[in-house]
Amino acid sequence: MTGPRLAILLGLLAVSACGGRQERDITLHDMRTNQRSPEEFSILPVKPLQMPETTALPTPTPGGANLTDPTPLEDAVAVLGGKPQRVAGTGVPAADVGMLAHVGRFGTDPNIRADLAAKDLELRKTKSRFTWSIVPRDDYRRAYRSHLLNPYSELSRFRKLGIKTPAAPSEE
Repeated sequence: MTGPRLAILLGLLAVSACGGRQERDITLHDMRTNQRSPEEFSILPVKPLQMPETTALPTPTPGGANLTDPTPLEDAVAVLGGKPQRVAGTGVPAADVGMLAHVGRFGTDPNIRADLAAKDLELRKTKSRFTWSIVPRDDYRRAYRSHLLNPYSELSRFRKLGIKTPAAPSEE
C-alpha cells in the first residue's frame, strides 16, 4: 500500500517541478528577516502633502527631488533666517572641478553605467544558477569573491612600489 502512494507522491513532485518557465530569481542578497515588526530605520519622516498649483503632471526628472522629500539642511537654514536655495546642491562644487578634469583627462564613457549594469546582470545570472539551499544564506560575497580586493595585500603592493600609504591597523 505504501509503494503506490510513494509512486504517486514522486510523480506529483516530478510534474510540479516541470512547471512553466519562470524568470529565475537572480538576487544574491537574502533580504528576508524573521521580524514581524517594521524596520524603524527604513521609515523616513516626510513633509506634509500639499496641493500643487496645477493638476497637470510635470515631466519626469530622474533623480530629481519630490516635494515631500526631507531636506533637513535647507529647512534649518530657512528656520535660521537664511536662503535655503543657496544650500541646495546644484552641479559640481567648485572645489571638485579640478579633480574631475584630472580624472577625465583620457576621456570618459557616457554609457558606463549601462555597460556595468549589463555585465553585472550577466554575472548575477551566471552565479545564481545553483544557489538553492534549505537554509537561507547570503550568496553575495561568494558570487563576487573574485572581484574583491584584499586591503592588506594592496597596501603591501603599494608600499613595495614606493607609494606613500596611510597607516593601517594590523590584520589581526
